[in-house]
Amino acid sequence: MAAPPKRVAIMLDLQWPYKRHASTFAGTQQFAKEHGWHSIIDEFAHDTLPLRRGKVAPYDGVIARANHELADRANRLGIPVVNMWASSPAWHKLPGVFPDFEASGQLKAEHFLSRGLSNFAAITAYKNRGEQMELAQFRTLIEKRGYRCTVANSPQSLSRTLDHWRRTKQLVEAWMESWKLPIGVMVGGENLGRLVVQLCHERGWRVPQDVAIIAGQNEENLCENPSPSITSMEFGYERVGYECAKLLQHLMNGGTVPKNPIYLSPSGLVVRESTDFHAVQDPLVADALDYISRNSHRHIGQHDVSRAVNAETRTLQMRFRRFLDSPIATEIRRVRIERAKRELVQSDRRIEQIARDVGFKTGNRMCEIFRRELGITPTEYRRERKITRPREQPKA
Repeated sequence: MAAPPKRVAIMLDLQWPYKRHASTFAGTQQFAKEHGWHSIIDEFAHDTLPLRRGKVAPYDGVIARANHELADRANRLGIPVVNMWASSPAWHKLPGVFPDFEASGQLKAEHFLSRGLSNFAAITAYKNRGEQMELAQFRTLIEKRGYRCTVANSPQSLSRTLDHWRRTKQLVEAWMESWKLPIGVMVGGENLGRLVVQLCHERGWRVPQDVAIIAGQNEENLCENPSPSITSMEFGYERVGYECAKLLQHLMNGGTVPKNPIYLSPSGLVVRESTDFHAVQDPLVADALDYISRNSHRHIGQHDVSRAVNAETRTLQMRFRRFLDSPIATEIRRVRIERAKRELVQSDRRIEQIARDVGFKTGNRMCEIFRRELGITPTEYRRERKITRPREQPKA
């Protein structure tokens, strides 16, 4: 007789308008369908589980934004739980699967630095472990380059009451007083990012020319509207949900609990108008960088860039080395790599098609560049950042 389907509770405090909630849930449900689970949404699973052993437990396992009560009851009953909430108070009690926030912080710092910025600020929510991990890595890279980052903390919720909203606005305004323009600003959430854009406009500061902003976790409606659109980090939460379910299956089958949390690489930055510029003191180099950004998908080289800005190639090359410490070809290659990375993650197009459209001519050439610059192939890059497909489960 076939074993009955696993009964799995989903306790994610689901807020459907937020992609990170809906996408995590979607990832769990993809795995559930593939493995015949009976998946039950139970936002109060911590109360549903019996208090002590001896009573029949309604679930074989739980995926949750876990709290202490859930962790303790599940432990007494011997029911495996996988935590997917980085700020969970029961963080240390349970195995977990999370986005790699440190990798995200590194990508954001590298993006700002590649734009030629030397002034930086960041604001993250109180007690948000993921944002704090991201900030720590962001500051580490910034400070390694000899720069400083002006840091502030905000409430998790910006507009609980009118008075709460006013205090948040005052906090952000006070933080902005210490800025030196042009500046790269990392903001924890999209709503807060929109507030920063609004306050920049009120001061007559331009986004991105004076203030470049990266905010949130790519909630498209908030990032793309109104103008300027906001550059944001895509974590790939379907993959997080899928890997949570995969780990739970392993545990329900009697597998060992991993010693450390599982961190999944972010899909990458979705670059929009709020960082679409280069902070370069030299107008000639700035014009050249703008041309490269707009034309990197074409088969251009250093001479094409020089002609576009009415300069001798030798002169422009010297300016690039002076102000960017790199040659023209390096910047063309960097922009192509960034475009390719976004296409690999956000589409299912063939490698050859992407390579041709971003300016690498052939898939083999793009593979060669990826191996040399990133240490992996385009196919490996795509596999790491997209939702993981079924493969053999770890042995119990």
